[in-house]
Amino acid sequence: MTIALYPGSFDPITKGHIDIAKRSASIFDQVIIGVYDRPYKQLLFNTEERVTLTKEATADIPNVEVCSYDILTVEFRQSDWRRVL
Repeated sequence: MTIALYPGSFDPITKGHIDIAKRSASIFDQVIIGVYDRPYKQLLFNTEERVTLTKEATADIPNVEVCSYDILTVEFRQSDWRRVL
C-alpha cells in the first residue's frame, strides 16, 4: 500500500488544494492530509475549523483522511498518525 502525506496549514483550503488531493488520490492508495497546528503565521481559522473544512471539502474522495499535527512534518510522517485521526 502506498501512502502519501500532504501537509499544510490549509487556511483556508482552496480549489487548488482539493485538486492536488484528488490527483494524489488517483496515484496513491491512501492520502493523509496533515493540517499543521502551529504555523508561524497569522491564521484565519483555528485548527479544528481547518480540519473540519478540509474534511468537508474532501468528503467525496474515499481514500483521503484528514488529521492535525503539531510536530515536525518528518516526525509526523514517522509517527503512528492513525492514533490522532
